[in-house]
Amino acid sequence: MRRRLILMRHGAVRYFEPDSARPLPPEDVQLTAEGEAQARAAGSLLAAAGVRPDRIVHSGLPRTRRTAELVQAACGGPTPEVREAFQEIHGGRLRDIAPAELRDAFTALQRGPLTPDSRFLGGESLHELQTRLLPAFEQLRAEGEWDCLLLVAHGVVNAALLSYLVSGGGRQVFGGWQQNPACLNLIDLGRQSGDDLLRAVNLNPTDWLQPGEQVSTMERLFEEFSAWRRRHTPLS
Repeated sequence: MRRRLILMRHGAVRYFEPDSARPLPPEDVQLTAEGEAQARAAGSLLAAAGVRPDRIVHSGLPRTRRTAELVQAACGGPTPEVREAFQEIHGGRLRDIAPAELRDAFTALQRGPLTPDSRFLGGESLHELQTRLLPAFEQLRAEGEWDCLLLVAHGVVNAALLSYLVSGGGRQVFGGWQQNPACLNLIDLGRQSGDDLLRAVNLNPTDWLQPGEQVSTMERLFEEFSAWRRRHTPLS
């Protein structure tokens, strides 16, 4: 007996505003207009397929909260609920990273090999992420009052969960998972790890075949950061 998990990433956001001298705090960023359109498109896609989640969970951060609200408005379902354990891996401070190491720091978790000590921008390690994430996920699995769960989370969180599921409950996080804004991953969850079926990964509701995409999310974010840094670096 399996149940459907729709694992979603939040819609597009912007961390580096051109006119701001400081990066926006990750815990405060909002969906852009494009991000809101992506979330609505995902909800409309679910509605068109007759999918109505009977449980909607998000991480509590504004970008996942708003994404969940927009999807719920389009396809129906209960009021979204918060599970803070699904918040994104916490990064360190950009100013503590040597300029020559910034690109590697941005993209390290989308490349391999990864270890439990691998960190995001010098911040939280994968082991620390898994310690809060995986018990919360297994708690959701154990809660029996749902048949279709929409979980709106984040790029690295989704990569950790997908790695956990395809490895039958292993702790190795694989590099190379691409999670576009507002993408959908479809998993049929069994009663326990090792009995799960991965149906689809990174379904992009506004660009199915992604013909113009050849860079990762974090590579693009590094490009945005680099452009922002050039704008705010005084000329010598």
